[in-house]
Amino acid sequence: MHHQIEAVIQNIEKVMIGKKEVAELSVVALLAGGHVLLEDVPGVGKTMMVRSLAKSVSAEFRRIQFTPDLLPSDVVGVSIYNPKTLEFEFRPGPIIGNIILADEINRTSPKTQSALLEAMEEASVTIDGETLKIVKPFFVMATQNPIEYEGTYPLPEAQLDRFLLKIKMGYPTLSEEVEVLRRAQSAQPIEQIDAVLSLEELLALQHEVQRVFIEDSVKTYIVELAAATRRDGQIYLGVSPRASIALMKAAQAYALLKGRDFVIPDDVQYLAPFVFSHRLILQPEARYEGITAEQVMGRIVEWVTVPVQRYSER
Repeated sequence: MHHQIEAVIQNIEKVMIGKKEVAELSVVALLAGGHVLLEDVPGVGKTMMVRSLAKSVSAEFRRIQFTPDLLPSDVVGVSIYNPKTLEFEFRPGPIIGNIILADEINRTSPKTQSALLEAMEEASVTIDGETLKIVKPFFVMATQNPIEYEGTYPLPEAQLDRFLLKIKMGYPTLSEEVEVLRRAQSAQPIEQIDAVLSLEELLALQHEVQRVFIEDSVKTYIVELAAATRRDGQIYLGVSPRASIALMKAAQAYALLKGRDFVIPDDVQYLAPFVFSHRLILQPEARYEGITAEQVMGRIVEWVTVPVQRYSER
């Protein structure tokens, strides 16, 4: 199954120059059944990233452009009265799809944000007392601009907790940006990629992830990392048990992506900052000093003892 995952990543790389890590992490979240928050300035290719992922897995792609006047019904759908049948009919919103790009999620009101995040958490929407399940696979990649931009609403911590991973894309290097111009000059790169995975194969891979072996010592390591965030002096509020589960699932997906049927401590160590950082609330003093959650997580990962075993024997 590993070659199929590799083919998806190679597809994304045809469109996104020099962003293999972002591509891998996005696929990890998709395989783990989680969602991704992409934080970066406009114009670095966040939308193209999601479109290329959707096209690679034959998924139904929907885009929601969040604006200050967007209503919850614009996201989840609305019931409309049909005078012919004398009944209300549900018109599904753009959230009913396989791969959803929630663009600039922090530009909309908290009420509309929570409508999206409820759908993400429950994989269903409720309209007028009726619940409609969202068909799997269901994957949301939300983008947000840094909150220094005017007219943005920062996401509350409880809502940030709904995202499996938070990724920053960053600007391309000089040579990468020249390559971006070269490719964009002749044709749109996304038009040149084909589906390499069917939805049925993607669901099979998601099921495969759940069977990836994770030893008790590695589970203990995950919990020790989580516990370390709860007693660190620079952290006001550490991560919840939901975050520990998220890290375990992400590690299982990452192991499968790397062609293994078992998790090693290195998987956990690598993924911990992407899974935990956005769930932390730092002490005011740390924030005033310009310390970031990623820096604190980097220090915690270095400090917590890694279980040492010969995992290659499995």
